[in-house]
Amino acid sequence: MKHVSILVPRGHTSLSNIEGTQQVLSEVNSFLEYRGNEPAFDIQLVGLEKKTTQRNGTYTVNPDVLITAVPKTNLIIIPALHGNQQACLEENKELLPWIIEQYKGGAEIAAFCIGSFFLAGTGLMHGKRCATHWRFANEFRQMFPDVDLVDDKIITEEDGIYTSGGAYAYLNLLLYMIEKYTDRDTAIFISKAFMIDIDRHSQSPFIIFQGQKAHEDEAVKNAQDFIEKNFQEKITVDQLASTFAMGRRSLERRFKKATSNTVSEYIQRVKMEAAKKSFETSRKNINEVMYDVGYADVKAFRTIFRKVTGLSPMEYRNKYNKELLAV
Repeated sequence: MKHVSILVPRGHTSLSNIEGTQQVLSEVNSFLEYRGNEPAFDIQLVGLEKKTTQRNGTYTVNPDVLITAVPKTNLIIIPALHGNQQACLEENKELLPWIIEQYKGGAEIAAFCIGSFFLAGTGLMHGKRCATHWRFANEFRQMFPDVDLVDDKIITEEDGIYTSGGAYAYLNLLLYMIEKYTDRDTAIFISKAFMIDIDRHSQSPFIIFQGQKAHEDEAVKNAQDFIEKNFQEKITVDQLASTFAMGRRSLERRFKKATSNTVSEYIQRVKMEAAKKSFETSRKNINEVMYDVGYADVKAFRTIFRKVTGLSPMEYRNKYNKELLAV
């Protein structure tokens, strides 16, 4: 039986990550016992103090044990910690050496959503692939440039460390781990019992591209504004460089540094976001939407759209267009 330590950090923590994990893993145990097998998990809430207030005192979570009473664990669950991530690390810094020690002793670690910030704060993610909520991808890259963030993924696994993408994607990671620790039948049962979509691996269809403006390079911001206001046109890097009196190499270097995207990637993302909005709200066909966002090559448009969203234009429209869903 694996000992699971669900962390209860100080501050504003995702209670759904904590309670949901406890509930799902407890259901795994019940299912296994119903089949005549031994339970798979010894589950404990582990914290820094006996009463841990959350959301400015709105809730109180009482951990089962403190970290000082857990000399050995097999799996550490890090829930999402909300708010200023540097402040979260500072407020819960006593957890960091314990997590590191347990990992070096053979424990695995799973971080949910923006809990990946806290995980990265341990230094254990250096050079490793990591997922987080797509809304915080740029902030994560700025704080932890040595971590390989793959913001389109729902799940990553590397060297006994697991991460999940945004919000309730933690349920998909739990299913993945349940299958690994038990078997496929148990994972399927849990997916049906909790109505979780099994084998979902990408958060691309859910990403809303909101141009990365949290930087101080005014020339790059001007270029971003130009792209966003003229996405219907064919925009080139040379055109932007000329418009803003910059050398092409200088523009590309500064743009990448400021936004974490190349100029071409940014142009594509802006155009695809406009296309997504059109598919969501209008009855325009694929060719009409394609021309509206400045593409003339159907194959290129379809390829880029699938690369960005993980779906074909038709699949995306059928999934998100309210008028079509009502028919």
